[in-house]
Order: sequence, then structure tokens, then C-alpha cells
Amino acid sequence: MTENQNISVLDLSNPDEIDLRRAAVDFTHATRQCGFLYVRISEGEREIIAAVRRQQRLFFQQQLDAKKDIAIDLNNRGYLGSGEALMAGAKRRDQKEVFFWGREVPADDPDILAGVPLCGLNQWPKCLPDFKSAVTSYTALVQRTGELLLKIIALSLGASDDFFSKYYERSMLRGQLLRYPTTENHPDQYGVAPHSDFGCITLLLQETAGLEVLFPNGEWVAAAPLENTLVVNIGDLLERWSNCRLPSTKHRVRNTSFESRYSIAMFYDPSPTAVVNPLELLPDEAALYPPVAASQYILSRNQGAFDHYKKADDSSQII
Repeated sequence: MTENQNISVLDLSNPDEIDLRRAAVDFTHATRQCGFLYVRISEGEREIIAAVRRQQRLFFQQQLDAKKDIAIDLNNRGYLGSGEALMAGAKRRDQKEVFFWGREVPADDPDILAGVPLCGLNQWPKCLPDFKSAVTSYTALVQRTGELLLKIIALSLGASDDFFSKYYERSMLRGQLLRYPTTENHPDQYGVAPHSDFGCITLLLQETAGLEVLFPNGEWVAAAPLENTLVVNIGDLLERWSNCRLPSTKHRVRNTSFESRYSIAMFYDPSPTAVVNPLELLPDEAALYPPVAASQYILSRNQGAFDHYKKADDSSQII
């Protein structure tokens, strides 16, 4: 266990050699101050990471019309333009472009046919032939890391290491390719305004500085990039599930450099219809939150943050 700018590093670079119970102790220590840590991954994943980063840049270099051809839908798949997101309590809109995707499924997927929220077909750019394969390879990398983390988290809470397995059989693993334009001349403008994440765990790949984490003492701490690591943070849904044992921590992005900031965020959340109930994870404690379906909870939070949901609500009122 090492420390970097008050944020701990958990080494998962050799999954076959990890002592899960020792890692659970380290995880508990790492999240004691805030719900953020670095997770070190294998250097052997460099080619996958380099490929997805190349495709990320190619995507955002396209003309705006090409990106808007796959404009974001109500299942959060596709392109979201700069200024189309407003975090709760923020006064200014986020300055970021985003490509959203989720688990790749066929059109006859039962969750899609049932109209389950946040379940839909991905929208892939037509002019980038290597884009889909690069993104899906990276998705598989993150899923492997997420599965290992869930075992560690379960043990840290006193449950068996397979506790989360049944809740993640059809996981809502979703991703965002992000580009933040420079705000060097506007220090009060955020790439993403202060917020906490909505789901269970977020795994972030970043190349340049800009991410800042709010510590309990009120200090914003820079989460600078570290080679061969992902930044992992606990989201609001896992805070509920853990009966507030694991803290969901506010964070923000300010890109004060002279260049665009690129990052890739992935959200590893339970199956859409999985019911998150603190009593099932911690049966000896009084539940601080009622049970909630995973997709319904995340959808309700999305609806408060993204313009495409608000526009859909407005249009539904037109007779």
C-alpha cells in the first residue's frame, strides 16, 4: 500500500497472486478518508489502452455533424455535446463532449424487449472501422478489474467474496469517452461541476491532470495521473448498499491546461433489475435506505443531470 497526494494505491497488477483478504483490509484503509483510490493494473494491458485512446481522439476530431449522427438517446447511448449536462446544484453547464456506450447486446435482448431503463443498443460511429473493437476490448479489461474489486469490496464489508455475483449477472457496465476543452482563461468554469457519481463503482483512465477530490476537511485534492493505474471511486448506489460504510465522495474536473483533456470513465453497476437492499449485505444493521432497483435509481439521477431527458419530458407535454 502506497500513498499519492493522500489517495492510496491498491496493487491489482497480478490478479492470480492477490491475497483477497489482505486486499480487503487495504481497501478499507484506502477508503477511510474518502471514497477514492488508485488501482494499479498490469503493464500488459498497454496495447488495449493505446488502441482505445487512438480511437477516442479520432472520434472527437470528427466534424460536429458526424458526431451528432449518433446523438445520445434515452438509454444513454451515443454522443452528448458540450454544455448539455448540468450537475445538481451547479450554476454553469459542464464543458465536455462525451461518447456513451454500454454492454453490447442483441436487439432481442430480454431487457430491451421489456423496456428496462438504460438498456439499449449501442450507437457506433460509421466512419471509424476500428472504433468498436477498441472500445469493446477496453470494456472487457475494465470488467475484469471490476469483478476483482467487487470480491475485495464484499470481503471488506464482512460478506463472502461472491456476494455481488448474483446481482451482476447482466451488469450495467457503461462507459464514457470524454473530451474536456481547455478552461485556462475561465478558472471558474468546470469540465464537470462538483458531484458524486450515481452508481456503484467508477473506474477512470486519465492521461492528464484536472480531476480533484473533496476530502472531509473541505480541501480539494488533485488526483494526478499515475502510470498503469485506474482511479476508482465509490458511487451513491454503493454508499446506500453499504449502509454508508463506504463513502461516495464529491469530485470535479477543471482543465486549466492549454490542451484538451481526455479520459475514459466506466461505471460498473448491477443488473438493471437487481434490487439494492442494505439488509441483504449487512443483515445485522438497521437499514438506512429502502430497497431500490438499480436501473430505476440511476435513471432518476440521470434525468436530473442531462438535457436529453428534459427535452423528452417537455415534448411529452405537447398535445
